[in-house]
Amino acid sequence: MTVLDSARGTVDAVRAEVCALHAELVRYGLVVWTAGNVSARVPGHDLFVIKPSGVSYDDLTPENMVLCDLHGTVVEGDHAPSSDTAAQAYVYRHLDHVGAVVHTHSPYAVAWAARGEPIPVVTTMCADEFGGDIPVGPFAAIGDDSIGRGIVDTLRGSRSPAVLMQNHGVFAVGPTARSAVKAAVMCEDVARSVHLAHQLGRPLPIPPDAVDALHDRYQNVYGQR
Repeated sequence: MTVLDSARGTVDAVRAEVCALHAELVRYGLVVWTAGNVSARVPGHDLFVIKPSGVSYDDLTPENMVLCDLHGTVVEGDHAPSSDTAAQAYVYRHLDHVGAVVHTHSPYAVAWAARGEPIPVVTTMCADEFGGDIPVGPFAAIGDDSIGRGIVDTLRGSRSPAVLMQNHGVFAVGPTARSAVKAAVMCEDVARSVHLAHQLGRPLPIPPDAVDALHDRYQNVYGQR
C-alpha cells in the first residue's frame, strides 16, 4: 500500500471540504469569474489540496480539486493547479500552524492593497479577529513562491490571520479551511467599514490595551466552547 492509498479517505474528505468552501467565496462576493482559491493541508501527510486553475466555480467538484506535495508538485489530479500553488506550498512549509490558505480579490480589501496601506484597527471586529491592523505585504510576482515569501515574512510579525498583498489582494490563513475562509470574509467586511468611516471623517483608533482585551475575549471566550 502506498502513502497515497493509506491517505485516501483523508484526501477525499479534504477535497470535499475545500470544494464546498469555494461556494462561500462566491456567496460573500469575495471573488469574480475564476479568480481566488481555497487550499488545505491533508492532516498527517505532507500534502495539500487546492483549486484547479481557471475552472469556473460552478464547475468545481471534489474530484477536480488538485492534490499537491508541499513543494507544489502535483501528486494527483487531471487539472493544472492554481497559479498560487507554489506560493501556498511555501506558506505550508514555513508556517506549521497554518492548515489552510484562502486567496480573494474582494473589492474593498483590494482597494487598500492597491494603496499599499494597512487597514487600521478602528473597529472592534478588526480587534477581535485580527488583533491589530491588517498588514500589507510586498508586491510580488504571481506564479512562483514570491507571494508565499511575502505572506510568511509579514504574518510572522502579526497576530492577523490575513495579509493584503500590495496591488494584489487578500491571503488569509487559519488552522482549518473554514477558519481561513472566515478570516477572508471578515477582512472584506472590515475593509468596507473602515473605508466608509474614512469618507465621513477621521476614524478613532482603539487603544492597544483594549485591542488586546478584545482579541483575547474573542479568541478564547466568545462562542461555544
